[in-house]
Formats: sequence, C-alpha cells, structure tokens
Amino acid sequence: MKQGKRPTRRQKELMSRAKLNPDNWLVVKNLLDCLHLKHRTTGKKRVLKASR
Repeated sequence: MKQGKRPTRRQKELMSRAKLNPDNWLVVKNLLDCLHLKHRTTGKKRVLKASR
C-alpha cells in the first residue's frame, strides 16, 4: 500500500474547512474532485469533496 504524503497549504485549508486537524491527516490520493485522506495514528480513511 502506498504511503500518505504531507498536505500542501491548499489541502490544509480544505481540511480546516471540513473541521479536521491537518496535522493528523495524510494525503493518500489527490484527484480533481476529491481528496483521499488517512489518519496518521488510527489509519481511518476519509474522502473530502473539493469545492472549487
């Protein structure tokens, strides 16, 4: 399985708007319409819809 990457500033802003702490989440997949995240410690996955 691929490793998660640290989020960019724009991705951190999306996470903050979704009431998530960017320090606790890694970016697994960055698509045009959604952002796939994985929690650093628990491994829980979450998908954020990107509103542009």
